[in-house]
Amino acid sequence: MTNAATKDKELQVKIEMYGDMLFKLCYIRLQNVQDAEDVVQEVFYQYLKTSRSFESPEHEKAWLLKVAVNACRKLWRSAWRRRRSDQDEDWAETEGAEAAGDFAANQEPEETIVRREERRRLLEKVLQLPARYREVIHLFYYEDLSVKEIARVTGRGESTVTSQLTRGRELLRKSLKEEYDFG
Repeated sequence: MTNAATKDKELQVKIEMYGDMLFKLCYIRLQNVQDAEDVVQEVFYQYLKTSRSFESPEHEKAWLLKVAVNACRKLWRSAWRRRRSDQDEDWAETEGAEAAGDFAANQEPEETIVRREERRRLLEKVLQLPARYREVIHLFYYEDLSVKEIARVTGRGESTVTSQLTRGRELLRKSLKEEYDFG
């Protein structure tokens, strides 16, 4: 097997392992399917270009998340992003919410529908949070990262991450309570 073929096979394994996780993180951050896909592609391109060796799978995962967060920030700040039309974002948001929230398996049809609807509403509420809360909520609950790992990936202090998680949870709690409060 040639070196290029080995590299291709290794990249395919990494895409299968981390592709969905990176897409969900980028979508939560950017709220646009095409932008999230572009950033994930850029992350794997950077992965191919790097000659670094990773200490462990956790180190590799943290590196990929850090590159993704930085690429999302760069795209978010770009002039092109700021001028894009709202129509494109509305269409992409609907498509991305379905792509990011469709995880049901091995359930009765009614259960699947109820769970999918609950996840959709929760994801909708998470997407309405300010970006700093949305990002830490996603990394903590969807990617199972610790506060320390989130701090390292985002470049924030651990106390900042903790307070953003607390505030994000409180905003979600209030938002969900309002949705179900009929009194």
